[in-house]
Amino acid sequence: MNFADYDGADEIRAAWLSGLAPDPVQTVSEWADRHRILSSRGASEAGPYRTARTPYLKAIMDALSPAHSARRVVFMKAAQVGATEAGNNWIGYVMHRAPGPFLAVQPTTDLAKRLSQQRIDPLIEESGELRALVMPARSRDSGNTILSKRFPGGQFVLTGANSAVGLRSMPARWVFLDEVDAYPGDVDGEGDPITLAEARTISFGHRSKMFLASTPTVKGVSRIEREFEVSDQQRYHVPCPHCGALQWLKFERLRWPKGLPDRARYICEACDEPIEERHKPWMMAEANGAGWLPTAPADQIEAARASGVVGFHISGLYSPLGWLSWEEIARSWEAAQGNDAALKTLKNTILGESWQERGEAPDWQRLYERREPWQLGQVPEGVLVLTAGADVQREGRIEVDVWGWGRNLQSWLVDHIVVEGEIANPATWEKLTEVLGQTWPHPGGQRMGLARLAIDSGDGVTTDAVYSWVRAQGRGQVLAVKGVGGFDRSSPVDGPTFVEVTERGRKIRRGVQLWKVAVSVFKSETYRFLRLAPPTDEELGAGGAWPAGYVHIPRGITSEWVRQLTAEQLITIKTRHGFPKLEWQKTRDRNEGLDCRVYARAAAWLMGLDRWDEPRWEQMEMQLDPAPTAGLEEIEPAGRTNLAPPRNTQAAPKPAGWLGPRRGKWF
Repeated sequence: MNFADYDGADEIRAAWLSGLAPDPVQTVSEWADRHRILSSRGASEAGPYRTARTPYLKAIMDALSPAHSARRVVFMKAAQVGATEAGNNWIGYVMHRAPGPFLAVQPTTDLAKRLSQQRIDPLIEESGELRALVMPARSRDSGNTILSKRFPGGQFVLTGANSAVGLRSMPARWVFLDEVDAYPGDVDGEGDPITLAEARTISFGHRSKMFLASTPTVKGVSRIEREFEVSDQQRYHVPCPHCGALQWLKFERLRWPKGLPDRARYICEACDEPIEERHKPWMMAEANGAGWLPTAPADQIEAARASGVVGFHISGLYSPLGWLSWEEIARSWEAAQGNDAALKTLKNTILGESWQERGEAPDWQRLYERREPWQLGQVPEGVLVLTAGADVQREGRIEVDVWGWGRNLQSWLVDHIVVEGEIANPATWEKLTEVLGQTWPHPGGQRMGLARLAIDSGDGVTTDAVYSWVRAQGRGQVLAVKGVGGFDRSSPVDGPTFVEVTERGRKIRRGVQLWKVAVSVFKSETYRFLRLAPPTDEELGAGGAWPAGYVHIPRGITSEWVRQLTAEQLITIKTRHGFPKLEWQKTRDRNEGLDCRVYARAAAWLMGLDRWDEPRWEQMEMQLDPAPTAGLEEIEPAGRTNLAPPRNTQAAPKPAGWLGPRRGKWF
């Protein structure tokens, strides 16, 4: 039988010729301007997509086009500058013009599902060309699910970086890795998710292409910064409207009078003339000379391009009019001063730069020499809340540090207690229970008790004993905590989760609430606070104030404790897969002072001290006012119980050995 007489000959011939056809000349940006419609479901500005609205994305999208020589496109960026939409344009382009297997990776599977519903489904629904290629999900055998879209000549698969199965499920010519700095370091014990995704492209050789986009996180461990640093490091240069000099926008050249962010102007680095924000559309237009220029050393540029790597960086200073303004950036900068969490967020999400963690230990001798004239066991003026951190030592003791907190997160070490005894001995835990009921004299005449005590859940050997004691205390004053890694300042304490407790050989499900504490956050904060310089006597006499976060240390503490407080440093190590990781490591054997400080700080954070306003602090002062005050129980706002022990209007009996020798021993 002649092949020409075969019923399907025309279709086979057409498919064969299609496979021989070269990649289309049309670029991704041209396709987006012609075919992309933004839906109100996932875009702030619905309607036809216009590359001219974000002109800095044009070169990035065009580098994703099949005809471009780049095989690895890196985009280190601020938040909300259009990177995800550029990736979505690439997805639509591939479905329509360059079909093939496409893998898109989000940090988690849940985020992948959300992206599909909010961005990918509208992308397809709003484009007539794509609707004709991707069958509706309700059709039988359509190949269209939340995480998979089948189209002629290819398939689009969405997965999470936390799923090794999803990352190795298929070969892929095109790979879009979004927000790579939020990926886990090791997925299911199989290695780095970027490496796993990249392995999917091997069979496509030089025809494959990867797009990596993310806001950076912490310097030294940021994936996107590492990728950008080995690229040609392109930055978007714009002309000055006064002198025409090309320059890329730097935050340090955004100037405004202190307290007047509405007067923020950009100062040209060539002519020093102020540039107003209204000039941005003219400055960013390619027609006026704007464009991407490499900033890496010449030999690195040559090496990067020879290996097919191009890198781009953009900050929020380039945000189009109507999005993020220079005034808002200036206002955010002023509001973030003195707040590490806010500064890190600003650096990462607005400036698109990594945050430098300072992990070197403060000088313990300087801290020891600056001790202040009050003794342990006394509450200094300014303290309004007491929290404690407890660290269980398997050698046979429990270390407890009591910290006092005041406005602006100033803190005072109020007491240090060592509970001696074997961890398996119930008498040891009875002594710790007595600490919960202990009180300390305040200059106002009242005696203060512990609002919260956070205790480390242990190292496995002591965990069951800790859980049993915490459960016996009930929920409220005592918190079981566990230190974990990470530098998430927006949520340094996570939970609670419920853990199983074994008591008298019987397992109790959901027996204890456990809070996970990002100890790196509070250790970095503690070291930053310890580096603050105290005001001089002249400054205090003239009405000066202690710096926000200042750590006060009493005369009665020993040098050993101060050494413990500064017993760790932050270093960069290599993981078993060869990637850098920041990790706190001890510089000496004993570090209980730092651990107890972190747990007490976590307890204060959970109480909401970071968010208390002035009326709330005034309420706490009223509870310590020596003058009789009626109705103190009415001061406590609804829903905020146990923030401090109730005021005892009668004289409290002095605990045995109150200012005498403590149980256990001092250092």
